Amino acid sequence: MANILNVSLSPHVHSGDSVQKNMYWVVAALVPALLCSFISFGVGAIITTAISVAACVLTEWVINKFMLKNPKCTVCDGSAILTGILLAFNMPSNIAPWIVVIGAIFAIGVVKMTFGGLGCNLFNPALAGRAFLLISFPVDMTTWPNPGQGLFTLVDNSVDGATGATPLALMKAAFKTGDPKMLEQLPSLQDMLLGNTGGCLGEVCAAALILGLIILLVKKVITWHIPVSIILTVVVFSGLLNLANPQAYANPLVEVLSGGLLLGAVFMATDYVTSPMCAKGQIVYGIAIGALTVIIRTYGAYPEGMSFAILIMNAFTPLINSKFKPKRFGEVPAKK
Repeated sequence: MANILNVSLSPHVHSGDSVQKNMYWVVAALVPALLCSFISFGVGAIITTAISVAACVLTEWVINKFMLKNPKCTVCDGSAILTGILLAFNMPSNIAPWIVVIGAIFAIGVVKMTFGGLGCNLFNPALAGRAFLLISFPVDMTTWPNPGQGLFTLVDNSVDGATGATPLALMKAAFKTGDPKMLEQLPSLQDMLLGNTGGCLGEVCAAALILGLIILLVKKVITWHIPVSIILTVVVFSGLLNLANPQAYANPLVEVLSGGLLLGAVFMATDYVTSPMCAKGQIVYGIAIGALTVIIRTYGAYPEGMSFAILIMNAFTPLINSKFKPKRFGEVPAKK
């Protein structure tokens, strides 16, 4: 049989990709959203992000140095920095610093390093940390400052600050009460695009998250399969609900632009470790996340469902990988 594949001796041409390079590209893609959060919520957004990043990096360094006795320091690969930013992006800008530190210790120490560090964790550390804080400190994690109070205004949860309802909270109230006036209070699509609404500090400016998606796609850090399948699924399911009862369900564009859907679809569902390996598996994974998000948002106790949907599908990733396997290197398709 003739040789179909010729494999030469080394050296081979390196693509230039590395874990560290990809991690820092994701961090760079998050910078526009961080700048928008500073404009919307002021210095509190920067303080929360800085504390979260510092706590994540320090936790990973301490565990590597004193518990695992690992001579190779892993804090420089960018994964702890990225986890810190994403964890902060899933919290309100006015949250107490000690709660941020607890979330960072849980995300890195329990969810990531307990399983062996980067590449071994079953769940996304930032999302698991957010879920842990949401269950442990529900009031602090759901008290949202209103945007536009000044760049150097720091609103504290412990005082009577200017806080308000998020678009998802208004949509949940409209569904429960059946009052169409709730949906009339929703901010405009333009406000959602530009960040003139309440919510977690990293989710409010949809335009910045879309810009981050474009950066990651152009640099080929991620592929389109997961984010596009999530967004299209949410559009289809929420569109059907809106057609059935427009007085109780918002239109699909509001569903996509509000809450953490874009943040989760672009930056967290696409995590290399906790998402499927091949394209078909990623599409199935994305469709399931989108469907679960709409179900939890509509019928669940919390207005937001993106975080829980991703965590649920993280658990199913090994099963999806077992069904949809990538083609082996050099494998020749069987003749029919």
